[in-house]
Amino acid sequence: MKRQNFSQDQKQNTANTQQSTTVAALNQAKTDFTPSPDAVAKKAYFSYLNGGSQPGQEVKHWLEAEAELFAGIAHESQIHPH
Repeated sequence: MKRQNFSQDQKQNTANTQQSTTVAALNQAKTDFTPSPDAVAKKAYFSYLNGGSQPGQEVKHWLEAEAELFAGIAHESQIHPH
């Protein structure tokens, strides 16, 4: 009987280890997230259009677009924790 309990405990520990490894890998993937230049450019362009298409704000629009994309991933990971 003791042997059977050990076997069940061992299976549970293995399952927990596999789950922890998967969660760690997913968290690392989120940490390594970098928005693509195309995604940032598209978001910055729409910000430019929505801001009245005024020249001289390219860097501001770009940085805001990046920040919004990063914030979206952070918000998503809070809503859907893995």
